[in-house]
This record gives sequence, structure tokens and C-alpha cells, in this order.
Amino acid sequence: MSAQGVPGMEEGHVAYPRGPTSLSVPGDGNSRQTEVTVPVFESASEVLEKLKEKWNKVNHKPYPAMYSSVFGGITLDPAMMVIPIDDHMVHRGHGVFDTAMLLDGFLYELDTHLDRFLRSACNAKINPPFSRETLRSILIQMTASSKCKRGSIRYWLSAGPGDFLLSSRGCPQSAFYAVVISDNYSQCKHGVKAVTSTVPMKPPLFATVKNVNYLPNVLSIMEAEERGAFASIWVDEQEFIAEGPNVNVAFITKDRDLVLPSFDKILSGCTAKKLLVLASKLVETGLLRSVKNERITVAEAKESVEMMYVGSGLPILSIVEWDGVPVGDGQVGKLTLALSDLLWDDMCSGPERTPVPYD
Repeated sequence: MSAQGVPGMEEGHVAYPRGPTSLSVPGDGNSRQTEVTVPVFESASEVLEKLKEKWNKVNHKPYPAMYSSVFGGITLDPAMMVIPIDDHMVHRGHGVFDTAMLLDGFLYELDTHLDRFLRSACNAKINPPFSRETLRSILIQMTASSKCKRGSIRYWLSAGPGDFLLSSRGCPQSAFYAVVISDNYSQCKHGVKAVTSTVPMKPPLFATVKNVNYLPNVLSIMEAEERGAFASIWVDEQEFIAEGPNVNVAFITKDRDLVLPSFDKILSGCTAKKLLVLASKLVETGLLRSVKNERITVAEAKESVEMMYVGSGLPILSIVEWDGVPVGDGQVGKLTLALSDLLWDDMCSGPERTPVPYD
């Protein structure tokens, strides 16, 4: 998702250095076609040299460490952070992933995300190459090796490399990849515009699993950007609110009820579930009347006085305009900021933080 002033919305945004164009597009009859000789590299060292040429032009290395079960270790060289072309996650989309935020040397909700990761793997029929304990240890060791203390980690489980067929039977073993993403992540306190997506949403079987098949999500965010908005909102066939392209969405009604759409047809976001727990504190103080996780229609949602995106890279981002109409008074709401503070405080000092043992 395009950052557009929100670095954490899609952790890992980086401007790649562009190399020279290798091939030209055939002429259209009015321009002369250019003949280009494609170089043939006969050794791995030649390829590595070319890869390093591009990364040497980047002052800041956004990915300070990567783990790959293919070569069985951690690399600190971004030029080596590659995945085999015959990996079924690459050419068939047979893979799942998850993430965890890294704040001041602590991984937030690592175990919660890892548990969801393994549930996704089970639904995708991918057997991990290691135990849960080993996967967790790899992630912590990789983060420590990176020396990075602020950003995020992201990790994938693939059916693995093997061939270019549809079935994964030819893959000798699944593959586990992970990367550290350096990012000066901070709490969002401004507001953005949203639009209702016309891109069909994923069916529940796929929407409830955090898998790498993100073409609908990509098209949805591109549509929103083309319409001058930050992101989009999916609505199901029964006119119930679903979710954003890679975040959950929440509403505050006129009666001060916090409503998050039920998770039966969408991904159960870890941050959204945490919000449901923490928001009870605002009920106790009387700022909110109730906290609900239930279906909400478009008509009901349009009557909300506050509206927000909820995701680990935000953790909350106020939506001040939806489909060209102001939400409430069109300003970032006080309850939205109060909820954001609850989540941010939990991320910075709460009990579900895993310390990274840097040297």
C-alpha cells in the first residue's frame, strides 16, 4: 500500500535503485526498433556483482537482515535477499505470511502473530520445516543480527522450490523466509480519505487466511489512489462492511458504541482483536457506551460519527471522509485518538512485548 505520509501502513516501502533498461519494446511502425544484446553471466560471482552494483547506490539499507531456509542462515547483504524462481510461492501463490512490529528493541505480539501464521499454514496445507519454537527462535535471532530496533519483521512459509507445476508434490520441502524492515515507525494522528471499493473482495475461504494472493488487495488500493483517496473499504454482497485492503476498519456510532465488523468473512486482525480488549477501558471511564464485534451495514456505517483503519502498522488511522462525504464533523475524532493512545501505549510498554537480545 502506498505510504502517502503513513510509513507504517505498508511496512517495507522502499525506492529501489533503477538500473539501465536491458531490452527495448518493439517499434510501432513509426519508430525504429533497437537491437539489444542481452549479457550472459556464466558464474554466480558475476550475477552477485551486478546485484551489488544496484544496492551500492542506496545510502540507507532498508532490509538489514534476512533469513532463508533455502541456504539455512541469516544474510546481512541485501543483494543476497532473493527467493528461488521455482518456489511455488512465487509462481503459484502457494504461501502464507505474517508480521510483527519492532519498537525500541521489542517485538510486539510476536506470539499472537506466529500463532495466526501457523493457522494460515494449516489452512494452506503447508507443513512448516521447523517446530514453532524453532521458527520463533529464528525470528528473534534474525532481528538481533540486524541491529535494527525500530521497524518490523515479516515472514513467509512457502510450499517451497521444486518445479513449475501446479501441485506442490514436486517440492521436496517447504521453505521459510523472514526479513527485518527498518522503518522510523510512529503513531498516526492525522486523517485520510477512503472510498468504497468496486473490486470484488475475496471469498471467506481465502480472506480469512493471511496468504500471499494479494491481487484483489493491490487493485483495490490502486483504485482508491486513482480516486484521490488513501485506501478503500470492501463491502460484501449483502451490503455489510468487510475490511480495508490490508487493514481492518472500525466505527463509532452516535451512541458512542465502538463497532468492528465480525471476522466470519474477513481476516481477524491481531491489532483489531487487541483493540476490542483495550477499548473496554474507555467503557469503564464512560467515554464509550459499548464495544461490539458484529455485522454492520453500509447504511449504519454511514451514520457513524468517527471511523478508522486498524492495523499493526498504524495502529489506528482516522478516516475523515468516505466516498466524498465527511465522517462526522470531518475531523479526527477524540475517541479515535483515545483508542489510538491505548494501542500505542500497549505497543510501547504493554505485556506482550518480546525483548530482542542484541549483542
